[in-house]
Amino acid sequence: MQLTVPLENGLIPDKYAKFAPAKYRTQDMPTTNFPITITDIPDGTQSLSISLIDYDAIPVGGFPWIHWLAANVPVGNVPEDLRATGQAVSGTNSTWHFVQKCQQPANPAINQAYIGPMPPDTTHNYTLTIFALDTQLDLQDGFFLNELRTKSQGHVLDMAIVELPARA
Repeated sequence: MQLTVPLENGLIPDKYAKFAPAKYRTQDMPTTNFPITITDIPDGTQSLSISLIDYDAIPVGGFPWIHWLAANVPVGNVPEDLRATGQAVSGTNSTWHFVQKCQQPANPAINQAYIGPMPPDTTHNYTLTIFALDTQLDLQDGFFLNELRTKSQGHVLDMAIVELPARA
């Protein structure tokens, strides 16, 4: 499989990241995902899963930051604002950690959504991974990365990874 994401000046476009305009935000967080073109999807693929993780966040916050998890994504290209289509199951991102730590109520519009890159210090690279799966996964909105990994075992037909930089 091959992944293509539209970049501007070699970076994730601002409208999907830290400098997103208001219409691309929820509660001041960038929550509209970028579109993804996927080619060479293997025959037999029944669904796709997506993760977007910032491993460059480790020196800043102490752990990789999960920006986006989605499962049971329809086979084909991923549209801008996938969540608005209602055609995928949304996983829990790393904002959930802070909600729990601060004992605030969870907000699925934020905690179970794409949260665009917002690097605080320098340009970070974001690891986009897409798996082609031979089944629909038994997952519900709010699943965690470990559940996605466990449920995917034995069902991965192919995977593709691309590093996407976003500006601070």
